[in-house]
Amino acid sequence: MKTKKFAVVLAGSGVFDGAEIHESTLTMLSIAKAGGTYQCFAPDKQQAQVVNHLTGEKMPEKRNVLVEAARIARGDIKPLTEFSPDDFDAIVFPGGFGVAKNLCTFAFDGPECSVDPEVEKVIKASVDEGLAIGALCISPVLMARVLPEVDVTIGEDQETAEAISKMGGAHHITDHGEIIIDEKYKLVTTPCYMLDATITQIAEGTDNIVKELIYMIENS
Repeated sequence: MKTKKFAVVLAGSGVFDGAEIHESTLTMLSIAKAGGTYQCFAPDKQQAQVVNHLTGEKMPEKRNVLVEAARIARGDIKPLTEFSPDDFDAIVFPGGFGVAKNLCTFAFDGPECSVDPEVEKVIKASVDEGLAIGALCISPVLMARVLPEVDVTIGEDQETAEAISKMGGAHHITDHGEIIIDEKYKLVTTPCYMLDATITQIAEGTDNIVKELIYMIENS
């Protein structure tokens, strides 16, 4: 059977200003355990903020999203501009505040947010080419902003769920490890650290989302 190829889009490195490291790493582990391969991507742009992860305070620094994401990818990462849907079967967006700060402006603008043009282009191209799409944690807000009337979950946070509804999406309440499937867009979402989760519960979520993405690929 053909090896399934995944693109993994990272938003930096670190929960408060980049990609959530547990979600990112466990996504890659779930892909590898399922027999797939992955290539990491990130936008080559300046981060919106740099946060001290020990104190939670903003730092007067400038950092690059791609350079920081390379920490998670052990250097094996490409600029998002080099992504081509023809090269992959699926694409996954782990969470972290970097999604809401660097991939879009949801952290600052809520439901009135804008999505980074390159990120929006990648999402639309993935849908057009029929790729299976995974979105973890806060990443479903990207889908709600870009894809009309999409079904997603971010768990049970009422404020974020209401924002998704204002953007035209349909939010579904979920618990640890549960997934929501939008058949029209071949999109699978799971809440991860949008809930008060343990690392084992995150692993359950990434395993479930990767399994469903592979099922979609094999049955499309």
